[in-house]
Amino acid sequence: MKSSEIPEPVRDLLAAVLEAISLPHPATFAGGEVHERLLADRVVHARLALRSALGSDGVGPDMGLAWDAQFLRERLARHPITGYVTVDQADAALTAGKTWAEAVTLPAGEDQ
Repeated sequence: MKSSEIPEPVRDLLAAVLEAISLPHPATFAGGEVHERLLADRVVHARLALRSALGSDGVGPDMGLAWDAQFLRERLARHPITGYVTVDQADAALTAGKTWAEAVTLPAGEDQ
């Protein structure tokens, strides 16, 4: 099946699931721990959305795929990708002339 043949509600839900599990790689080991925690939280929500879409969640009426995708995105907003420096962020900081320590230090105010 070509991607253009996938019905829009299914494509939207698949895109939301991909968004849930596509976290940028951390630049440091400590960032890896935050990355894994965020990914685990987001995977739980993606799994719940897929179970709902397949009708196997056993909770409430079928709200439809568009609702499942929107609900997943609302849950993902509660688990933003913050709290660690990504490889791309560190590379950009190094290119801008920062030291490694400066490049992998979170900006003030971000959770660690």
